[in-house]
Amino acid sequence: MDRVSNLPDGVRGHILSFLPAKHIALTSVLSKSWLNLWKLIPILDIDDSEFLHPEEGKAERLEIRQSFVDFVDRVLALQDDSPIDRFSLKCITGIHPDHVNRWICNVLQRGVSDLDLFIDFSYEDTQEDEDMLPQEMFVSKTLVKLKIRNDRCVDWWCGKGGTSLPMLKSLYIDSDLILWGKMKRFLSSFPVLEELRMASMEWKESHETVSSASLRKLSILGTGCEDYVNPKSISFDTPSLLYLNYSDLVAEDYPLVNMGKLLEARINLIVKDDQIKRVREPNNDLLQDDAGNVVLQFGNVVKLMNGIQNIQILYLTADTLEVLSLCCESMPVFNNLKTLGIKSEEGRGWQAVPALLRNCPHLEYLIIEGLLHNVTDKCGDACDCISREDKGRSLASCPVKKVEIQGFRGTMREINMIGHFLRSFKCLKEMGIFPEEEGPTNFENPGAFEYVEKILKLYNEISNCDVYFLVWGYMRRKWTAQ
Repeated sequence: MDRVSNLPDGVRGHILSFLPAKHIALTSVLSKSWLNLWKLIPILDIDDSEFLHPEEGKAERLEIRQSFVDFVDRVLALQDDSPIDRFSLKCITGIHPDHVNRWICNVLQRGVSDLDLFIDFSYEDTQEDEDMLPQEMFVSKTLVKLKIRNDRCVDWWCGKGGTSLPMLKSLYIDSDLILWGKMKRFLSSFPVLEELRMASMEWKESHETVSSASLRKLSILGTGCEDYVNPKSISFDTPSLLYLNYSDLVAEDYPLVNMGKLLEARINLIVKDDQIKRVREPNNDLLQDDAGNVVLQFGNVVKLMNGIQNIQILYLTADTLEVLSLCCESMPVFNNLKTLGIKSEEGRGWQAVPALLRNCPHLEYLIIEGLLHNVTDKCGDACDCISREDKGRSLASCPVKKVEIQGFRGTMREINMIGHFLRSFKCLKEMGIFPEEEGPTNFENPGAFEYVEKILKLYNEISNCDVYFLVWGYMRRKWTAQ
């Protein structure tokens, strides 16, 4: 007996909603009882790769693309005007915008609340029509979640009356270019928006404000203003924000940062290569560069740090550490910070690390992704690169209990820094060491693991913490506190 066929129609429709549309279509040949289940499926997942990609060159054949268009038209026609909750469409093989927009309008008319689009129109098609996506999508009264991905461009239609998505709570846009006008007007279209992610965006104006009373999660992955120019000023008026992922060229000023409820932040303040020397020597009048006037304003990043000083979790990239070196003396105290993550690169310095550690009086967990960094006489006492009398002072005052080293390559410089940490962090109870899994390491050499383990064991004998060494997810060695 076919037990599935005997289930109630609503249950079978729910089961089918987890399958791609092409697989659902195959069930219609099982028996007459399966023919009308299309109308009971509230979720549709349509992916052109299942039609066009399996065979090389198949996507270029006009008749194959037309068969995909006919299939989608037939599926939507079978569903008629039945309600739909979620519609996912992946269409990246040159289907004309007229077809795609017709499908989007169909589900919008049926009250779709979750719309996920991964579309890529041909260059010729984009020249025919400026506004590629249907205007109906930008004034929907039912959309709660909207995700748009496009390898070329997302042109956000504003219209004379502006966009209005009164129910939208989650918006994700990822494209090489996003055209959306001024941020303040853009956000005013979403009165209940809680989550926003914009990838590969550039600011329309040099002075911009991110303003939303409802926003709780914000990810901005930007490239500055046009032609990779540093913005003049970026403000954040987001009093309900809990999570921030901010990656962009450093702005010259952050006049307003209202994020009193923020719990977690990931900050990547991008510094261009021609600005690094000026960042490290801001007062050197002998430097001949065009970046001087802009870089001298980077110290205003302290306003951003002041605005997020109540956070509990903070991750900073190597570029961000370079920028923060300009405001070490005015660095705020992060009284609530429990977890700090920093990423290192060999071309970027640690000048700001001592100030950060001194200003985190309740830090418990420190994550360091890569120990190798650019050595300068301003690295401070946080690293073991340069001999100094006060070596380890900022570490000794830091209450951190757990340190995690990621991207360990097995070099003597890294091993010495690990020993420096074990000697200097007085409250340390646990240290985890994770080797680099992608880039070059010293572990390809015979006996390298055993040599590293021997030295780590010696360092462990002079410390009061457990040290464990993991390789490819497996515990290789663990040394307990003496």
